[in-house]
Amino acid sequence: MERSQIPRVKLGTQGLEVSKLGFGCMGLTGVYNAPVAEEDGVAVVRHAFDAGVTFFDTADAYGPHTNEVLLGKALKQLPREKVQVATKCGIAGFDANGMLVKGTPDYVRACCEASLERLAVDYIDLYYQHRIDQSVPIEETMGELKKLVEEGKVKYVGLSEASADTIRRAHAVHPITAVEMEWSLWTRDIEEEIIPLCRELGVGIVPYSPLGRGFFAGRATVQSIPSESLLSKHPRYNGENLEKNKILYTRLEELAAKYGCSPAQLALSWVLHQGDDVVPIPGTTKVKNLDDNIGAVKIKLSKEDLKEISAAVPAGEVAGSRVIGVLEPYSWRVANTPPPKPFTPSCCRTCATSRLLVSWDLKVQQETANKRRQLELPK
Repeated sequence: MERSQIPRVKLGTQGLEVSKLGFGCMGLTGVYNAPVAEEDGVAVVRHAFDAGVTFFDTADAYGPHTNEVLLGKALKQLPREKVQVATKCGIAGFDANGMLVKGTPDYVRACCEASLERLAVDYIDLYYQHRIDQSVPIEETMGELKKLVEEGKVKYVGLSEASADTIRRAHAVHPITAVEMEWSLWTRDIEEEIIPLCRELGVGIVPYSPLGRGFFAGRATVQSIPSESLLSKHPRYNGENLEKNKILYTRLEELAAKYGCSPAQLALSWVLHQGDDVVPIPGTTKVKNLDDNIGAVKIKLSKEDLKEISAAVPAGEVAGSRVIGVLEPYSWRVANTPPPKPFTPSCCRTCATSRLLVSWDLKVQQETANKRRQLELPK
């Protein structure tokens, strides 16, 4: 398989160059499926690289931690300078109430140091805040990420599942290279606000779950979902919602036959055609599916083709929420943070105190002078 078949593109306007198609590593250590053997996971990553994929996405929350370790072992077999590694921090774990999200400066730094060690690399190409800590001003989180860039531990900074306001405020602290958001034929809610903002700011877009968490690859239609899989709890994969959504899959399947490709390839090609600044990161545990995804890069679609595909899967006909209920509070629509705290350096605080004392002294002098005038006393 020749590496030249996947073009390279600029992700954002800060200088990061990646393969037009990335690879999401999350599934290699199990989320919707059982983890694969380490050697098999490394082989999938190696196969992707040999086919021209150079952009690999992971996170400290995947596993947790084991996904970064697996990718780190795969990287030892690859030329580091030709690979772009994206990882994330911010998801500290889960409890009975849902996801634990942290964005404090000390936490961000500790996570970065730990990820560097697990990946066995000297720097991270693209470092995301995985979810937005709604209790910490984004300026504080970004301030620490900026320091990590200045120290050479991180090259570029990104956000995942961030609101428009958060993206704009973060970008004002340090340039955002990319935002990672869910975007596919059946999840298009970012098109109205987030995509225009990213293009205004020169921020790249990295769609995760571009195949609808495997839906357009045939999952839940031609494949069964294990009861232990997280997908069995997903709103779009349940009951009446699933039956309605199967109709959409059938439409896409019919269109794919017309275009001479698989439904997964057509769905992925639709995402790839959304712009040169769009780099999807589909994941898989099987080389066969990986090759199918890579084949989507070769498909050429016209504007009319894209309209036809969009019409086959109207966003308004998709049944069910895009996320499991307990994760709704962390979606981009509500991912806002408090306003930044007023910053007063210690030297300025001293100066401010001095100014206050001088002001108070002048006020006392003025009041004394007024009293003297009233009493017609000499000054």
